Amino acid sequence: MKKYSTGTRWEELASYCRARQVGPHIYVAGTTSVDDDGNIVGVGDMAAQFNQCLDRIEKALNHFGAGLQHVVRSRVYLTRINLFDEYAREHGRRFKGIEPVNTMVEVSALVHPDMLVEVEVDAYLPGKP
Repeated sequence: MKKYSTGTRWEELASYCRARQVGPHIYVAGTTSVDDDGNIVGVGDMAAQFNQCLDRIEKALNHFGAGLQHVVRSRVYLTRINLFDEYAREHGRRFKGIEPVNTMVEVSALVHPDMLVEVEVDAYLPGKP
């Protein structure tokens, strides 16, 4: 098993890593729209936050030699269901032609009140033992 950590204080506090590869399978933990300094990107802008989440996820996947094209499942947590159409457009744009299995649910809150979305993915990298 290989792992990828970003070094955030949350990973140490909760004893988890951002992503783990087990054979050809890659699992990326719930990812929010923070930058490398821990600042929330796109406050009030769901599309900007969603894309920041996917950019961070893509970085984790790249660590294992994978990319968004290897994503087979995405799970999205929105704090406001009225953001669904905006989320769906962005998910469709970023995963066009990939079409992972997808679940989206509304949650009452994320770790910070300015966070509107959290994303986690599972990926499959063929040819990796």
